[in-house]
Amino acid sequence: MKHALSVTREQDFAAWYQAVIAEADMAEESGVRGCMVIRPWGYGIWERMQKLLDAQIKATGHENCYFPLFIPLSYFEKEAEHVDGFAKEMAVVTHHRLIQQDGKLVPDPEAKLEEPLVVRPTSETVIGAAFSRWVQSWRDLPVLINQWANVVRWEMRTRMFLRTAEFLWQEGHTAHATVEEAMEETLKMLEVYRAFAEDCVAMPVVAGEKPENERFPGAVATYSIEAMMQDGKALQAGTSHFLGTTFSQAQNIRFQNAEGSQELAQTTSWGVSTRMIGGLIMTHGDDDGLRVPPRVAPHQIVIVPMLRDTEEDAAIVDYCLDLVDQLNGLDAFREPVRALLDKRPTKAANKRWGWVKKGAPIVIEVGGRDVAGANVSVIRRDRLYREDGKLDSRIIAKSDLVATAVTMLEEIQAGLFADAKARLDGAIDASITDLEALKAYFNASKKPGWALVQWAKPTGAELDKVVQWLKGEKLTLRNVPGDASAADGACIFTGSPAVERVLVGRSY
Repeated sequence: MKHALSVTREQDFAAWYQAVIAEADMAEESGVRGCMVIRPWGYGIWERMQKLLDAQIKATGHENCYFPLFIPLSYFEKEAEHVDGFAKEMAVVTHHRLIQQDGKLVPDPEAKLEEPLVVRPTSETVIGAAFSRWVQSWRDLPVLINQWANVVRWEMRTRMFLRTAEFLWQEGHTAHATVEEAMEETLKMLEVYRAFAEDCVAMPVVAGEKPENERFPGAVATYSIEAMMQDGKALQAGTSHFLGTTFSQAQNIRFQNAEGSQELAQTTSWGVSTRMIGGLIMTHGDDDGLRVPPRVAPHQIVIVPMLRDTEEDAAIVDYCLDLVDQLNGLDAFREPVRALLDKRPTKAANKRWGWVKKGAPIVIEVGGRDVAGANVSVIRRDRLYREDGKLDSRIIAKSDLVATAVTMLEEIQAGLFADAKARLDGAIDASITDLEALKAYFNASKKPGWALVQWAKPTGAELDKVVQWLKGEKLTLRNVPGDASAADGACIFTGSPAVERVLVGRSY
């Protein structure tokens, strides 16, 4: 069996990941370190994610808005912990004009800004300032907003979609009258993310609370969805934060309650980014390229006509156009099917393998014999090869394709999730009870998965000691699963009575 990619997952997972992105025309280097050009297929996947998630966000009562890319430095200085968390990643604008000097463009010394501007790393501070203007009374609450935007965080080690200097995301921000309402919001959005990841991206996740050392800067509590990649590493795929009054205090978000007293609002923030595309690649990709779940595929069915510059080409194209019309008239996942006719003047075999590498869920080939017999040749991306290693291309009647296309798409979506869920469930070890066994687990295999261990929630110096030990082993605490079994022993790190269980793993 010969695969479409030059490197396999077993040979070099990191190189395979980059090969998938390149061969699937997902993205490319931009000429600016850490920034990428997202090509149409990659951006099409993001658009599908955006459309589906945006609908779910709006269904929970949130409205979209937009805030500036530039944020005054003074806004960050009001919240010391938040600033400290992002200080090393901030891009700062200090001048508003360039001049020519010795044949080069340089910042004009006379054009220095009175106050430096930070290129948006996240928007809690600027949105908090707006909330302080918008919220005066308990009647103004809750405030439920979301924005789709780009952010900039300087990264030392970059990897496309996973960790880039600039990336795309949505960030939700809300203000509430009570702790209970804000916590309900935080957990509601965590569940929205879990459902989106699993139902749309077909990527199983573990939802739970982050340990203290992994909290968002300034948060009272941070919750995440953690996904397992095929190499066993964890990917934090989305976060939801209960911010309490941290930013309300800094930004003076106060309201008059029903009794006439002044209170600080309770706020939240939550976000999902283009990192989700990296998660899709590493969850579903194989040695032939990408496999895109039908719900987020820009084109679910791609039809490749086998044209030979003969008189029958026009008949083949007409046959395919009729097929596209019939397929696009169907509904799958409560949306119209997205079928595409690829009429590019390229060899059919090259186009076929191009769409295989892109991960189109279903690829249809149509030649003169197919037209004569009212047939099509069907390739399903989820089962590319037969048992003998040859390409699994099945000839079926055109009418049967139309009749079964929706079922095939549903099967592909469900099958990709089921495979990934089985891999996740089978790679979490809950039997480890001491540090030596934990070290042995992560050193015994290239793809060990995660460990679910007893945890006493240490704080202060005791927590710092745990984090340093984990760092030495290249491990991190992921989250405390909301559905994990109760603690029933001693904390693996401190020996104190455990109060919960925490996931430990290597991560991106």
